[in-house]
Amino acid sequence: MSATSSEALPRSLAILVVLALIVSGIAPFDRITWVMEVVPAVLAVAVLVASRQRYPLTDLLYILIALHCLVLIYGGAYTYARVPLGFWLQDWLGFARNPYDRLGHFMQGFVPAMVAREILLRGAWVRGRRMAAFLCICVALAVSACYELVEWWAALLLGQGADEFLGTQGDQWDTQWDMCMALIGACTAMLLFAGWHDRQIAKMNQGKPTGGAPSSA
Repeated sequence: MSATSSEALPRSLAILVVLALIVSGIAPFDRITWVMEVVPAVLAVAVLVASRQRYPLTDLLYILIALHCLVLIYGGAYTYARVPLGFWLQDWLGFARNPYDRLGHFMQGFVPAMVAREILLRGAWVRGRRMAAFLCICVALAVSACYELVEWWAALLLGQGADEFLGTQGDQWDTQWDMCMALIGACTAMLLFAGWHDRQIAKMNQGKPTGGAPSSA
């Protein structure tokens, strides 16, 4: 693959995410909520741009990260409880609430698990695929737990002003559901995308020495 073609996909995805960010920020439903929701997307783009030359990722991972960013940006523009797509799903599936936040937390498990998998396998930190899958799921759950702590701190600091950010919609089990969806997302990623991911990593590692600290686990 030429350098030009290898750069085209991440560059196009970055432009798409930045454009979506700009459009979503023109007139969001709640400006504070929008900022809090899109910060992870902004940080992700910044990190990927800064590390692109030193540590390029597989195309699959770039696509998944971009999709996750778009989910965050879309939710930030409307707030998760008011996303039009969520209302459509609510009517179609007969749910009692807007389920868009469930999709957001599914992605919050799916994508971090894949990021962890790429780092662990490319660096040869873990050789066993089953152990890698277990650790990736653990990482995804840790990310989800940290996000729930952020939501708790936001509630303490902003009080009622954090309602749009929390998006609980009156569900007393919202935190548990959020972490459950992250778990489902991480497990889905390991079950459905591992083979595809392995092939992309193999292509990327052709002719390149592997670093890190290999483990026999």
